[in-house]
Amino acid sequence: MNRVPGDAENAHSSSVESCPSLRDVPSINPVQLMARIESYEGREKKGISDVRRTFCLFVTFDLLFITLLWIIELNVKGGIETTLEKEVLHYDYSSSYFDIFLLAVFRFKVLILAYAMCRLRHWWAIAFTTAVTSAFLLAKVIISQLFSQGAFGYVLPIISFILAWIETWFLDFKVLPQEAEEENRFLIAQDASERAALLHPGVLSDGQFYSPPESVAGSDEDSEEKQDSEKPVV
Repeated sequence: MNRVPGDAENAHSSSVESCPSLRDVPSINPVQLMARIESYEGREKKGISDVRRTFCLFVTFDLLFITLLWIIELNVKGGIETTLEKEVLHYDYSSSYFDIFLLAVFRFKVLILAYAMCRLRHWWAIAFTTAVTSAFLLAKVIISQLFSQGAFGYVLPIISFILAWIETWFLDFKVLPQEAEEENRFLIAQDASERAALLHPGVLSDGQFYSPPESVAGSDEDSEEKQDSEKPVV
């Protein structure tokens, strides 16, 4: 008769030991996870990341800087109107700097369209503009007579070439890897928040905690002894 309560207690203790305790669950801070997710969503709502915005600013600087150098070159040669008419209306590949200015405009339009408006996440656009710039400048330096025209024959092609390759380096080693890393962090944080919601669905109130009514371990024995005592003694 005493084996029934003992077996019940052993079964209860084994079931309690088999259940995972809350201490075994890794601690997850839902507040921090939600803050990370909201910050990433806020950046997505802005439409463009900070590092991509910096890249677009540098592309704009490329265009403005080449334009400034070209205007200075026009003034040095004897006035903007006269030299502008000579380089634009009477364009000569071997002596004009107007094509280097158009090359900067070409880079600006393609890169802003691809990485600011279309938000492209690939390197093919910057590779195309850098390849065209490099090939054109190398051909112009070899074929034309820019070196015989003073310092600007060196400055404009070299600076245009360097700026194009800086843009390529910045996009390939800064913009794309950093955006990919931020996206991976967002996916990890989102997955962790979903697991945290499953592990901790909500804070239980005091009314939800209850204890089942205590059962008397020897209730079966007491009832049998009572029945035996009520039987008449023969």
